[in-house]
Amino acid sequence: MAINAELFETEVLESDIPVVVDFWADWCGPCRMLSPIVEEVAEDLKGKVAVVKINVDEEQDLAQNYKIKSIPTLILFKKGEEAGRLVGLHSKADILKFVKTKK
Repeated sequence: MAINAELFETEVLESDIPVVVDFWADWCGPCRMLSPIVEEVAEDLKGKVAVVKINVDEEQDLAQNYKIKSIPTLILFKKGEEAGRLVGLHSKADILKFVKTKK
């Protein structure tokens, strides 16, 4: 689910379950390659972990606040706090392992 800065607090910081935030952009090739993988992860973890997408071009302040230096970047939030991040293109197995070990 794509969200904006207005929804970030309620959908991510106030979530009862862990949330993976995918910071991406339309022009980013690796982001486009990661997108279907992130969708599969979201389906596999449905109800246990939420997955949202933030377009860094549309939400530059949010990207700056979380010091997004390169994309794609996945940040796992747990109880409103950053629990870990993955930068770059990763496999589904890598992302699932990352989420399970950090949550």
